Amino acid sequence: MNKRRAETLIRGWRPILPALILLAFLFPGRADAQKTVAPDLSTAIIRVAKDNIPAVVHIEVTRSQEVRRPVMPFEGDPFFRFFQDPQQAPRKFKREMRGLGTGMITDAQGHILTNNHVVGGASRVQVLLADGSRFEARVVGTDPKTDLAVVRINAGKPLPHVRFGDSDAVEVGEWVVAIGHPRGLDQTVTTGIISAKHRRGITDPSGYQDFLQTDAAINPGNSGGPLLNLRGEVVGVNAAIASASGGFEGIGFAIPSNMAIHISRELIARGKVERGWLGVSVQDLTHDLSRTMGLEATRGALVSEVHKASPAEKAGLRQGDVVIAYNGREIRDASQLRNEAASSPIGGEVRLTILREGQKREVPVRIESMESRTLAATPSIQERLGITVRGATAREASRLKLKPGQGVIITRVEPAGPGAKAGLEPGDAILEVNEIPLSSAQDLSGALALVKPGEQILATIMDGRTRQRGSLQIRLR
Repeated sequence: MNKRRAETLIRGWRPILPALILLAFLFPGRADAQKTVAPDLSTAIIRVAKDNIPAVVHIEVTRSQEVRRPVMPFEGDPFFRFFQDPQQAPRKFKREMRGLGTGMITDAQGHILTNNHVVGGASRVQVLLADGSRFEARVVGTDPKTDLAVVRINAGKPLPHVRFGDSDAVEVGEWVVAIGHPRGLDQTVTTGIISAKHRRGITDPSGYQDFLQTDAAINPGNSGGPLLNLRGEVVGVNAAIASASGGFEGIGFAIPSNMAIHISRELIARGKVERGWLGVSVQDLTHDLSRTMGLEATRGALVSEVHKASPAEKAGLRQGDVVIAYNGREIRDASQLRNEAASSPIGGEVRLTILREGQKREVPVRIESMESRTLAATPSIQERLGITVRGATAREASRLKLKPGQGVIITRVEPAGPGAKAGLEPGDAILEVNEIPLSSAQDLSGALALVKPGEQILATIMDGRTRQRGSLQIRLR
């Protein structure tokens, strides 16, 4: 090619040359792209695993369970007494059951965050560290409503611990890494993405749930382990799977780190969780409700009832208000509003953004303690049902085969009261009222508050003696 022809070609390409260079930069060749991107992702996962495996622990628990001895044929028949042992065997005996789970060290002092269903009701908890050392652990506190728990070990030295990230900032499609001990296989690392956010009502409709969904492989034994972003920050606590087989099927759920941080701090400081209370009954906005109210969207929580002498009533909230924001954070549905209120500091003031008759308003509300409200509400349970109740202990839950945090136990029945007339007895467990699951006196009080005097409730009862489940209709005072 001669010099003049070369100069002609260059002049012809010169106008589009910058565009070609830009395209080459934005869309490199496939081989080059794989060479550049793949090592970055794999390197990030390797780094997350190396940095966090030392802070992930294997938890072994032992639970004592009381079991009724099977009745032998003709047992108790005097005709066959010569076949029986003169020293009658006890009708009940205790057996030990063992379980496995995962936890993560949250500070150098040895506090370990895990699931309530891993350590709740355990008579003994042992922790195995990544370096092979084993320690007895003490249960600091449990919270069945969020399925979280904290245990502590005394290692006599500072321990490696995880760092928490902001679960609200996690995006659908973001890469995540799960670390745990599925089926006893220590230090297993799996990867996936965030499949969805704000999954609720997965395991307990009455619980404070706001799960992250992931397709990272999670199996039995992973419970309590961390779900981490590629910066090595914990964004979730692995808690459950949706599975017909009992194994991994690509649908796992993790408790968001922001909720886990709040609960763990409460458990470490107090041994229990003190929740905030607004004093409203709320429901989700359906399409029909929104159309009837002249609203354009179905996001928000509709106030269906304002409880008397509650923070909401004092602040001027009314039935029919729609809460669309809480301290500036958008409210999507009723569950989110309940979760936001529960995690708010007691005595602090929050700002609700509401829609009332098509107008947007700002309403300041001072949060009160749900626990104090429970104590104040107990007399109403006595007045309306003629019973007193409390949460089930681990031993009672085991004997009645209840899930952790399921049901309330009747401690006293007033003679001739509504409960006594319906056949309730001390030791019975009330599991549901009008299909509302119960786990505390507050839950029962709230369910009764929705029913007018003289009306009936449908209660699901577990008989404390026979352990049979049934339903009773009870007319309230």
